[in-house]
Amino acid sequence: MRQLTFEEAGRYSWREVPDPAITAPAQALVRPVAVACCDLDVGVSQGWLPVPPGHAVGHEGIAEVVAVGDDVRGVRVGDRVVVPFQISCGSCAACRRGVTGSCASVPLMATYGMASISGLDGGGFMSDLVLVPYADAMLIPLPAGVDPVTIASLSDNIPDAWRAVGPYAPELAALDPAERRVLVVGRLSIGLYAAALAVALGARVDYLDTDQQRLAAAEKLGAAAHDRVKPDKSWDPYPVTAHTSADPAVLAATLRATWPDGVCTDTGIYFQPTVEMPLLSMYTRGVRFVTGRVNARVVIPQVLELLTGGCDLSPAVDRVVPWEDAPSVWPAMTGKTVFTRA
Repeated sequence: MRQLTFEEAGRYSWREVPDPAITAPAQALVRPVAVACCDLDVGVSQGWLPVPPGHAVGHEGIAEVVAVGDDVRGVRVGDRVVVPFQISCGSCAACRRGVTGSCASVPLMATYGMASISGLDGGGFMSDLVLVPYADAMLIPLPAGVDPVTIASLSDNIPDAWRAVGPYAPELAALDPAERRVLVVGRLSIGLYAAALAVALGARVDYLDTDQQRLAAAEKLGAAAHDRVKPDKSWDPYPVTAHTSADPAVLAATLRATWPDGVCTDTGIYFQPTVEMPLLSMYTRGVRFVTGRVNARVVIPQVLELLTGGCDLSPAVDRVVPWEDAPSVWPAMTGKTVFTRA
């Protein structure tokens, strides 16, 4: 079969590799039909996130089930499914307590499409076939009427955005309507998704960015868009803030914009050895700071419920591209790009 492979910054190609095969009764084979680039994929393709070459790419997408093992009961051949980017068994102690991103049955950070940073490489979604080792635990049937292109990032970036706002919905709901405010500091797609989900949860959202296309998308998603890097010091603080820029200086400003006993969630990955944080100020004001990897499999059903209720994420999609054009388009991506095939 063919799989899209990272050769070097700016160069990707189709490689012929052996077809995966079912070797255990809990497994399934799926055929990706709509694959989105992750924000991390954009960084690799542009060269500001250096990783070793030679790995299959793609870890966000919707797929069709083409074969199942004898013990699989949750999906059937022909079903369209969401495939979480993290590999998890569903039955170990970690999975049972909801931390599927740290499944004890596989090496830590076992994922698809990111061999250079994965504990276990599951192959890439930009492939003809993908093996799912724990089909009943991982695969989530796609509800009827949901556009695969719009939610192709439901494997990773959309759940990552959800963790920035979703867990705090009860806190927001308990406030007076005028106080149900969320600040999102955007960069690439996760910030847009966080803004959209916060709006769907009933919050008034201020979205910050300097990219005009994303600012326009944020407005379509229902947020108030501001062409700036940091929140204005004169603005009233927010009960919930979401920081996605991975810029330490902007993080510090976002923490300062979080009100006493509020929460700031950070979705960025910081590669520098240390990052300064205003811990004394955070302590005295009781500001909570949340970081870490999302447990995608656990939250995907919650997000799907919100999406089937009318939350439209389509403005966050920058471009839809035919599958065959992937080698030339993947290295030039600057925003959320979705590759589709019949």
